[in-house]
Amino acid sequence: MSDQPDPVEPPQGSQNYGGVPSPNPMSQSDERLWSTLVHLSPFVAAFVGLPFLGPLVIYLVLRDRGPFIRFHAAQALNFQLVLVIAYIVFGLLSLVLIGIPLLIATAIASVVFQIIAAVKANNGEWYRYPMTPDWVK
Repeated sequence: MSDQPDPVEPPQGSQNYGGVPSPNPMSQSDERLWSTLVHLSPFVAAFVGLPFLGPLVIYLVLRDRGPFIRFHAAQALNFQLVLVIAYIVFGLLSLVLIGIPLLIATAIASVVFQIIAAVKANNGEWYRYPMTPDWVK
């Protein structure tokens, strides 16, 4: 028995979603590459002030190209939506000074979790962000 936690299992079902076959399925290496990039895209999209745009664009464009990219794009987008809500709430709380340490902790945690997710995706592993609901599937 190993001390490693069980890996996250892939979503159940066939390789296509909604019963529509993928028009141009990606190779496994391409899916891993794009899955890695989807977790790193918020760093680039943050330059325009909307970090969730990177995962959103990749999700909308590539979601039907394979289950691995769809899963990781949905996970990254869900995480970015949670972060938007957290930044708004903690930003408002910073008016009474309690939100400032929470904003800093959220920013540090977001960078750490995004890097972990990118590494896991690059290794071909299914990764879910902790405490993140599945709003986008």
